[in-house]
Amino acid sequence: MKKIVESLPFKLFLGVCLGIVVGLIANEGFMNLVVTAKYVLGQVITFCVPLIIIGFIAPSITKLGSNASKMLGLAIVIAYASSIGAALFSMASGYALIPGLSIADSVEGLKELPAVVFELSIPQIMPVMSALVLSMFLGLAAVWTKAVTITKVLDEFQQIVLAIVSKIIIPLLPFFIGFTFCSLAYEGTITKQLPVFLKVVIIVMAGHYIWLAVLYGLAGAYSGTNPIKVLKHYGAAYITAVGTMSSAATLAVALKGARKAETLRKDMVDFGIPLFANIHLCGSVLTEVFFVMTINKMLYGSIPSLGRMVLFCLLLGVFAIGAPGVPGGTVMASLGLITGVLGFDDTGTALMLTIFALQDSFGTACNVTGDGALTLMLTAYADKHQVETQET
Repeated sequence: MKKIVESLPFKLFLGVCLGIVVGLIANEGFMNLVVTAKYVLGQVITFCVPLIIIGFIAPSITKLGSNASKMLGLAIVIAYASSIGAALFSMASGYALIPGLSIADSVEGLKELPAVVFELSIPQIMPVMSALVLSMFLGLAAVWTKAVTITKVLDEFQQIVLAIVSKIIIPLLPFFIGFTFCSLAYEGTITKQLPVFLKVVIIVMAGHYIWLAVLYGLAGAYSGTNPIKVLKHYGAAYITAVGTMSSAATLAVALKGARKAETLRKDMVDFGIPLFANIHLCGSVLTEVFFVMTINKMLYGSIPSLGRMVLFCLLLGVFAIGAPGVPGGTVMASLGLITGVLGFDDTGTALMLTIFALQDSFGTACNVTGDGALTLMLTAYADKHQVETQET
């Protein structure tokens, strides 16, 4: 029993429950403190994200040696294949299901959150995408030049980042998630917004689970192993993603869980999980496609044409790499597609942002959980092509 109480999933679940209960009864004065604490913790976690990316991806690439370029290319290909596949699956589901739905088109009565008492700004040392590109370039260049010294420095930096993750980030996460759900409960998102789009959200969540089943089924078939041995370690990461709404903020927990999976090579975990956290957005893409089709029918009276939707899906898979791994990142990065390809006006764009934010946490959880399946594929590829296992 003590082991369960002290486990990370239990602490995260407790944070969610306490956050909702407190948010429903809290007054404005108390919420000033909650909003401020949430802001500060969010700043700390966000600051550490580029460090985690550099600390894991760059050293992992150097350890791959001459196979670095090949493994990086493979990782990008399977990530985009998953995202585009999820988009097309969602599009087909939309054409089949949306005509039979009747969805309300307005949400009112939300309570406004109080302002932050004070702002403790902790800017990142660099943007997330800059950290991702720097990690790739630094790792590949170190391999090409056989840089012994910088390789050792990167290894030591990885150990430093691991200490930051285990002693700072993970202990703070239950509090951050609790404050997040407290804010949602106070403003009324949970009690008033959710019922408005409940049917759509349920359909989308079902789509997430179907797509995860497809990914893990393919990974299990390709690797010849039981994918459940990987999936069973993703409970804490899933809950964290639901609470933080951010693949980047969930990265530490995802790494910890994936490292427990016996069927995953540790070098592939350290390389693949941070990379996929930024470029594999299957859940968010699946969600966005279904929602734009729903809103297009709701506001403009029809579902977009097949040609326009196929173009939107293919471009969305490319634009998703620009999503910064923060809440709403995918839809924010693709606003140009929503307005340009689909022709949404200000009302449509605002409604899209609202309904996407309503379930963003579950789309993120799908993204994060799907990373385990892709890492299993990387592991199987490395084993089949005799890529030497590197110590991590």
